[in-house]
Amino acid sequence: MKDTDHGVCFGRIAAMLPVKDISKAHDFYANVLGFRKVFENGNPVGFMILKRDQAEVHLTLQPHHKAVNFNVAHLMVDNVDALHDVCQKAGLRIIKSLQDKDYGLRAFVFEDPDGNRIDVGQPI
Repeated sequence: MKDTDHGVCFGRIAAMLPVKDISKAHDFYANVLGFRKVFENGNPVGFMILKRDQAEVHLTLQPHHKAVNFNVAHLMVDNVDALHDVCQKAGLRIIKSLQDKDYGLRAFVFEDPDGNRIDVGQPI
């Protein structure tokens, strides 16, 4: 054990995405990307967990959210070209075009409807 292990085994970590309208955000992640809601909290709903395969995103209602100009999450997939096509067909803004990177990934960056930038990659 290293000094930095502290006797702890880390599990999953999920991106927390701020959204202005949680219902619209849910519709995007469910209907466009195929996620399913597994948890919600609040009345009205202010927090939601969505899952697809091994991926998990947490949506938090932030009505005054202002998007930042850097990636807030990184998503690994097994068919980056297919997801790129889905994003284009949905009319999403592509921040960085699909290309093979020198660090061994085929990748692109898109913005969700709230402006959250998600970096998508697949090992080459």
